[in-house]
Amino acid sequence: MLAFDLPHSLPELLADPMAMLALAGAAVLGLFLLLILAALRAAGRTARMMPEALREISTMGRRVEGISQAQQQLSGGLSHVAEAQARAQVVTLSTVERRLEEVTKSMGDTLHGTATRTARSLGELQQRLETIDKAQSNIEKLSGDVLGLQDILSNKQARGAFGEIQLHDIVTKALPADSHGFQVTLSNGKRADCVIHLPNPPGPLVIDSKFPLGDYEDLVNADSDHAKTAAARKFKTAVRGHIRAIAERYIIEGETAEGALMFVPSEAVYSELHARFPDVVREGFDARVWLVSPTTCMATLNTLRAVLKDVRMREQAGVIRKELALLHKDVERLSARVGNLDRHFGQAAKDVADIKISAEKASRRAQRMDAFDFEDATAPETAPKPDAEPLAVIRS
Repeated sequence: MLAFDLPHSLPELLADPMAMLALAGAAVLGLFLLLILAALRAAGRTARMMPEALREISTMGRRVEGISQAQQQLSGGLSHVAEAQARAQVVTLSTVERRLEEVTKSMGDTLHGTATRTARSLGELQQRLETIDKAQSNIEKLSGDVLGLQDILSNKQARGAFGEIQLHDIVTKALPADSHGFQVTLSNGKRADCVIHLPNPPGPLVIDSKFPLGDYEDLVNADSDHAKTAAARKFKTAVRGHIRAIAERYIIEGETAEGALMFVPSEAVYSELHARFPDVVREGFDARVWLVSPTTCMATLNTLRAVLKDVRMREQAGVIRKELALLHKDVERLSARVGNLDRHFGQAAKDVADIKISAEKASRRAQRMDAFDFEDATAPETAPKPDAEPLAVIRS
């Protein structure tokens, strides 16, 4: 009996060609032995069938030999197949390794580029986060300032001081320092927040910086129609009362201008008054109290600055005329002195001409004396007429 190390499972047996070949050979040999045994048994029972059995055995032997040769050929073919499979496997492995190396390199390049872009993106993100942190700090600071402003505006006294400070900044930027005053006490004992010193007419103009912001906040924060109506009525009453107080305190006949300004340091309140309460604004016009916001107050003060400039120019016009008269006198005095100087130059030119005549006479006498020519010494000499040309030349 031949012993073979057969696979333990049918898939492994089918996948292994050598095992299949060995199994086929074993099956053929087993079949051959079984046939021999059957032939021997048949020979024992009948001797007549022995030659035929021998022929069958011989034929079977030849067949077994053919099968063995076929098995050898199959074994050689399987060896070639195995070798070809091994070569193909080597080629496949080399191809797979090359492809894997290419994929690894490409993946490494891709990962490197991705890492670079990620690092750049992280750097940009960090810069943006720093910018956001700075902006957040500014927002927090601004929130603190807004809360501080809200605290200021929630307090009546602080709100009045805030209005006075804003009015002070606007006035000092728009007008010269000697054209206004703050916290000026009037003849009736009332203290005005600001007084613009305008000439008569119209006279000093008073600006009041108080405003009913609390009533306006109640109007804005009202959450029902009834509350809004009540808050609007309260806000209108407060504005009307403030207009009447300004008219009574700061419009004094013969001392101040015939009107006054009510400074509202909030564009929102100013717009709300003109949009929803035009009757209150008209009442202010009737009472000669004009409502101004920071923007309109600046425009009004610029107009007043032009008026002050024109008044100062008129005040200086008399001084200019006086200076012109003095300048005219100085010019006349200069003209007279120039005439005197011209006469002095004329007299000097005449004296120079006389000196020339005398020099010419002396020169002729010296020449005759040098030549011993005394024939005409006893003849009276006629003096030439004085030449007035040099004087005319000098005057010209």
